[in-house]
Amino acid sequence: MGSKASTSHNSLTITPSLVDAAKKSKAWPFEEARKLVKRLEQTGKKEAVFETGYGPSGLPHIGTFGEVARTTMVRTAFRLLTEDEIPTHMLCVSDDMDGMRKIPGNVPNAEMLKAHLGKPLTKVPNPFDSHHESFAHHNNAKLQEFLDHFGFDYEFLSATQLYQSGRFDEALLKICEKYQDIMDVMLPTLGAERQETYSPFLPISPTTGNVLYVPMKEVNDKDGTITFEDEDGKDKTIPVTGGAVKLQWKPDFGMRWAALGVDFEMYGKDHQINGGIYSKICRIIDARPPEQYCYELFLDDKGEKISKTKGNGISIDEWLRYASPESLGLFMYQKPRTAKRLYFDVIPKAVDEYFTFASKIRQSDEAALLQNPAWHIHGGHVPDEDMPISFAMLLNLVSASNAEDKETLWGFISNYGDGLNSQTAPNIDRLVEYAICYFKDFVKPSKSFRAATEKEKAAFEDLKNRLQNFDAEKNAETLQSLVFSVGKDHEFENLRDWFKALYQVLLGQDQGPRFGSFIALYGLDETIKLLEKGLNGSLLNE
Repeated sequence: MGSKASTSHNSLTITPSLVDAAKKSKAWPFEEARKLVKRLEQTGKKEAVFETGYGPSGLPHIGTFGEVARTTMVRTAFRLLTEDEIPTHMLCVSDDMDGMRKIPGNVPNAEMLKAHLGKPLTKVPNPFDSHHESFAHHNNAKLQEFLDHFGFDYEFLSATQLYQSGRFDEALLKICEKYQDIMDVMLPTLGAERQETYSPFLPISPTTGNVLYVPMKEVNDKDGTITFEDEDGKDKTIPVTGGAVKLQWKPDFGMRWAALGVDFEMYGKDHQINGGIYSKICRIIDARPPEQYCYELFLDDKGEKISKTKGNGISIDEWLRYASPESLGLFMYQKPRTAKRLYFDVIPKAVDEYFTFASKIRQSDEAALLQNPAWHIHGGHVPDEDMPISFAMLLNLVSASNAEDKETLWGFISNYGDGLNSQTAPNIDRLVEYAICYFKDFVKPSKSFRAATEKEKAAFEDLKNRLQNFDAEKNAETLQSLVFSVGKDHEFENLRDWFKALYQVLLGQDQGPRFGSFIALYGLDETIKLLEKGLNGSLLNE
């Protein structure tokens, strides 16, 4: 029927005061979970079922991660509110009985697939170099590998198996019985030409095996059959049960909610207009629609909607080349109902914000703890992740040093704090790898140094001299005060212009971290050398 992920369901810290805080928390997962608690109180159900859906015509992508991660956050909030006394299940359903309507542009052996257009995805041969029996089986396996990699707790279900095993039979017979009621919901949403041929049922042709979009000649609710003209021109009568038919996607949504007893599902804004249709169909077949949460879609760097077909935006593999899964979890947690640009330039901020939240979590009271994104990202656990050096700082260290190997960078980092090395600070070590990759691909190609103005040269010379004679405690705050004083003494009307000059002339970029922190990390001697290069213009040739 389906496969259970091997990941274990995380234990959850539960105390009476934490439960009380959860009941009042304004964090969006708790707001959604409280609706779910109320729902189960009304229905008397003894378990909560969460669902996410997946289209296996392509490989899992960053939106798949977002949907499962956010649903897991609501599930964790629900578990705390109910003190983990109500069983919860998360279903990940693959729509693998859908007919293949076009050949994806990124698959091998595309010519071979053309002969199988129209067949259910589980009947389309596997074009990949893998042992899986069909196109859908290959992509379903990739989905499960993907979800397991992130440690999600879920049960995988194949729509093909759900239809063929009989698990949907009762709901399909009700669709047959309420056929006209469902047509009355669907027809007003369609154009005149589509109305003439529309049916909620899509028969699987006994002749060709294709998924057929054909009108019904008869719907017999007494024996649960439909009659239609097959591709060989002959009328065929088949049962609606046992996998002989599937449903159009909108009726399928509502039917699945009813058949699987779904209590909560979230979906993207592109489904919002149809949410009411799914719910009406669910009610027509005597089930209560789940609690629903609609999230905004991601935008690319130009503000356009991200599309798998266009290939704009950023893939999950690309994000994980430059940053941790936790930073991606933070991006998904924050403001899910606000459209956000999902592109490479959001990564450094997401990384540093994640560690800022993680570092604060152990000092939080219970109300603040549940408001902290790190609590939700880690499934109700409190991470032990301190980060004394920001990702932005590491990027500037790579930029200034022109070092693209970890050993050289650790030479600087080890002087920043007592006992810092790759073994004692594995989080920094991970960040160093990410910073090198990000610098090579995004910072280095866009670096653009400029010459210092005469006013700036005078200030740079002064800063160099003060650093050469610096005898105070070498920490970020005292160094930041020194840099600030130089800018003030040289009468920069807006001190932002002073710091911007440092970044543009010395680092070849418009912005950077606190410059005092940078000096503390890079070192006095190296910073003095960098100032000399800025003064003599040698950086312009790099």
